[in-house]
Amino acid sequence: MNFKETLSEKITQAEAVIRQYLPKEEGFAKELAQAMNYSMLAGGKRLRPIFMQETYKLFGGEGRVIEPFMAAMEMIHTHSLIHDDLPALDNDEYRRGKKTTHVVYGEAMGILSGDALLNYAYETAFLAFDIEGANAARIGRALQIIGDKTGIYGMLGGQSVDVKNEGMPMDWDLLEYIYGNKTSALIECAMMTGAVLGGASEEEIFLIESVGYRVGLAFQIQDDILDITGDAKELGKPLHSDEKNHKTTYVSLFGLEAAKEKVEELTGEAVETLKDIEGNNEFLYELIESLTTRRK
Repeated sequence: MNFKETLSEKITQAEAVIRQYLPKEEGFAKELAQAMNYSMLAGGKRLRPIFMQETYKLFGGEGRVIEPFMAAMEMIHTHSLIHDDLPALDNDEYRRGKKTTHVVYGEAMGILSGDALLNYAYETAFLAFDIEGANAARIGRALQIIGDKTGIYGMLGGQSVDVKNEGMPMDWDLLEYIYGNKTSALIECAMMTGAVLGGASEEEIFLIESVGYRVGLAFQIQDDILDITGDAKELGKPLHSDEKNHKTTYVSLFGLEAAKEKVEELTGEAVETLKDIEGNNEFLYELIESLTTRRK
């Protein structure tokens, strides 16, 4: 199989794992579960669970202990998208080609479904302790990483600084902080969790963190590029939303060509660092390199 076929197969596999852990749509809180599942099943690249699983394999990981963490990772990511789309933040009506959660279920349920997914992610990750043969110490370390990378010193911290500075002039230092926490932190989290559960050493986990950081920056800068040059149908959301929301981006600071060069530079650094680690996963290298040329 070529890369696209392999990626498609891995997306299907990740989707099947995620569906196993979704909340049941029943009882008095049925509508909350429906709103959560609406966004979870709205499609998407499932990149973070795939990064997690492939890093797990890089370090020789086998078995199902990775699966609840893959589902949890996608729940955390989806929570961030639901809240990003809210009227108080980006006020977007479309995500992945579908109406956003708050448009379909109302703003209050949009807020609550995002909150619920963030909490349910941890409930889901804790299920790893119940898997036969699971290493409790590794699970505990993985949970620690998830808590660190998604909270005030990671994703949520980045989002808060992004909101606080919206419409204001920013230099690269501040923008890099936002990108590094709002976007890179979740990719770092996914890859570090896979490494920990696969039995990586602390030195290897540190290297994986640096890989995730570069991949995240490259991914976000490519997003900036696509907001200008992309196709709205392919992206599943309107173009020029950054300009509409008066956001400083890498493109607005340095220009389109410099942004493209930066994506290639960061991607190359990430792959080279990954190749310094003992073990081999050609698909993981290709996955990172594919971010340079992605159109959605």
